[in-house]
Amino acid sequence: MDERLREAFHRIYEGEAKAALRLKVFARKAEEEELPQMAKLFRVIAFSEEIHGERALRMLREIKDTDTHLKESFQSETRVAGVAYEQFVELAEAIGDPLAATIFSNARDVEDAHAKLYKKAINHLIGEHETTYYTCQVCGYVSDGVCPEACPVCSAPRDQFVEFK
Repeated sequence: MDERLREAFHRIYEGEAKAALRLKVFARKAEEEELPQMAKLFRVIAFSEEIHGERALRMLREIKDTDTHLKESFQSETRVAGVAYEQFVELAEAIGDPLAATIFSNARDVEDAHAKLYKKAINHLIGEHETTYYTCQVCGYVSDGVCPEACPVCSAPRDQFVEFK
């Protein structure tokens, strides 16, 4: 593929992924404000943006087999947790912004937990095993099989977890 097209598809993928996330957050806010039709509009456009992003990923030949996806996801989570978020924590601490430092360190710790989940999957420990996941709505921590009393990353109480079957 021509490098200019590759760059264009990569920019489309990044932009559409960001738009889809932003719209999902907007939909949740509209639901909180009891505006169901606005929430529906944000969700349907988010879904449309995901289609655009997926088409770009297909053109970039990023969609492969699950084993490859697990390995690439593990490497990505490990890199983000160990490098990017660590630098962000250091930056926030140097600036003297404890809230930003907490958000970055929570995300770093959650990314590390994601990497462990991928590693477990790579080792075929969950391939045939069905589990329920519980995700902390405060920091994004994912618990495998058991909903904790409190989040081990941000200390949010159990009622802040969402169950994924």
